[in-house]
Amino acid sequence: MRKILFVASEGVPFIKTGGLADVVGSLPKYIDKKYYDIRVFIPKYNCMRQEWKDKLNYVGHFYMDFNWQNVYVGIMECIEEGVHYYFLDNEYYFNGDKVYNDDPKFEIERYSYFCKAVLSALPVIGFRPDLIHCHDWQTGLIPVYLKERFGGNEFYRGIKTVITIHNLKFQGKWDVQTVKNITGLPDYFFTPDKLEAYKDANLLKGGIVFADAITTVSDTYAEEIKTPFYGEGLDGLLRARTGDLRGIVNGIDYSEFNPETDKHIVQKYNAVNFRKEKAKNKKALQEELGLTVDDKKMMIGIVSRLTDQKGFDLIAYIMDELCQDDVQIVVLGTGEERYENMFRHFDWKYNNKVSANIYYSDALSHKIYASSDAFLMPSLFEPCGLSQLMALKYGAVPIVRETGGLKDTVEPYNEYEGKGTGFSFTNYNAHEMLHAIRYAEGVYYDKKREWNKIVDRAMAVDFSWKVSALKYQEMYDWLIG
Repeated sequence: MRKILFVASEGVPFIKTGGLADVVGSLPKYIDKKYYDIRVFIPKYNCMRQEWKDKLNYVGHFYMDFNWQNVYVGIMECIEEGVHYYFLDNEYYFNGDKVYNDDPKFEIERYSYFCKAVLSALPVIGFRPDLIHCHDWQTGLIPVYLKERFGGNEFYRGIKTVITIHNLKFQGKWDVQTVKNITGLPDYFFTPDKLEAYKDANLLKGGIVFADAITTVSDTYAEEIKTPFYGEGLDGLLRARTGDLRGIVNGIDYSEFNPETDKHIVQKYNAVNFRKEKAKNKKALQEELGLTVDDKKMMIGIVSRLTDQKGFDLIAYIMDELCQDDVQIVVLGTGEERYENMFRHFDWKYNNKVSANIYYSDALSHKIYASSDAFLMPSLFEPCGLSQLMALKYGAVPIVRETGGLKDTVEPYNEYEGKGTGFSFTNYNAHEMLHAIRYAEGVYYDKKREWNKIVDRAMAVDFSWKVSALKYQEMYDWLIG
């Protein structure tokens, strides 16, 4: 039985701000329990919902040296859907009313504490993993600490580490002297070949340098991050470690995202009857949002954080033009104020065509996937992306830019060979995007049978966690040997 420990800053169902939580909450469920004992460590945040806090049982506590003080470390646990979760408890570090703090120095301090405390807690819980699977910069110090302070201890010797980069943009950077003080790491670690990058200490870089293997969340993104444009200053290091770097596409949980069983939608449907049944969801959503009720009108859905990364500057540029077409646009999400206001403006200007929902609602997101004919994701970069996987499952044909996971998961429509599950464009250019949208409109309105075949193929692809889990298992076996 191989023992694997996941360490991350968030995980569903306990706490979630983004796609990282979905991976940490879903992947362990699909790893084969016959061969792997897989457990998960996350912080016990004060902002977790009370119903989850009530399920936690006390395991033990101890004090450890950290940042020149003797600091409390509490351990709680619970078993959820067959997976054993541990929670690290410390009022000072995890007491805020939201998961992430706006003070970068405090973030560095609390996740440095988290990394050291997780390693220190292992003997207390009596679990010695063969491999620790770290996620993003918040866990970047685990491979470093393993080499430095824990390496001499028999209990920790030989534990392998892998770090998964979910988004390279976030790295955990601060000035060297402060990080040295907080972490207690000696000068030896703060050199350009280790934790130092461009005069700052960089926690993600430490993880990448010292981990035994590096993964990221799609094949294309694994290639892209070795280039200066996507590499966020670490492309040289990632090129140097190219033999240890691989891409594994995230899956989605089809027990939660499945139009046949979805409790949030008006009319359930599947790949056989979507031609008749899917449109009933569209009419219901049009009524709910005050759009013109017409199930023949092409509806384009957008469910996203409203940020530059997601390509909203392109949408802003052509939105007026797009609203001249015979389409409806339904937006759900929050983010940068200028994009929130941009969509509010177009909702006011084209009230029966555009619906701007500037908040987040899980139920409404499901309704949008189930109602939309097309789903727009023109990202500047997209390590993996989960929305397009959900859109495919619901038969909302994705229109995407060919980057990262979008390129790996959406096959562009080819009218000559009768292939493809969506539409795509290559360059980060607003009119190239508009051309792709209008090409999709043309197929939707003038070649309905072709459109339905695209939907058939989209709903048939398998991006369940089962597929990804096998690839992770392969990597674990290769590392543990």
